Amino acid sequence: MKLLAFETSTEACSVALYVDGQTIERHQIAPRRHAELALPWAEALLAEAGIGKRQLDAIALGRGPGAFTGVRLAIAVAQGIAMALDKPVVPVSTLQALATQALRQPSPSMQGKAHILAAIDARMGEIYVAAYEGTDGVCTPIAPERVIAPRDYALPDADGRWQGVGTGFAAADGILQQRLQRQLTAVQADALPHAADIAVLAAAAFMRGEAIAPERVEPAYLRNNVALTLEEQKALRASR
Repeated sequence: MKLLAFETSTEACSVALYVDGQTIERHQIAPRRHAELALPWAEALLAEAGIGKRQLDAIALGRGPGAFTGVRLAIAVAQGIAMALDKPVVPVSTLQALATQALRQPSPSMQGKAHILAAIDARMGEIYVAAYEGTDGVCTPIAPERVIAPRDYALPDADGRWQGVGTGFAAADGILQQRLQRQLTAVQADALPHAADIAVLAAAAFMRGEAIAPERVEPAYLRNNVALTLEEQKALRASR
């Protein structure tokens, strides 16, 4: 199968092309340049692989959680291409993509079943976070995605140690990592989601029949507020 994937939920812009089990990707930390880079990179990847747009089976995207503008951009780009080509889309969790990245690069101390905590800096003193269990290269959620202050997050009950991944571990002066350090075998606090992982997860979802019509895509914002009020900003500063 052939699938084009977009991930723009964080400061990293990432586009990947999946072709019959092989993935090529362009990835760059490029704040505020996602709209400029995404489509040209997609065209370049298709040209590099010698694939025409109409040969694609689906369009995949990171549906969040993440930056509001970035999540909206990935959805808009994926919907636009999918509708033009009359193809379905496959939305993928940004946090699950991060967990999959960690599973590909496991801590040496992680043996057998892996437990991975994926966290993204949500700004405003909060993180987006979810817990996963990794077995045979597959990450399965064991706790739902949440937006929460890092000092308030508690790991779900699970046997074994945990591997942390994502910028949520560096957010708010690294509070999450400090609180959980005895339960963590390793932390990749600078890790950002990759479209290559979105593509691999989407390919598996497509084969399970989970592709949907473009107009049915819904973002995973987790938070209704996009900005703090002045009073909330004062309270946040006072709590630091």
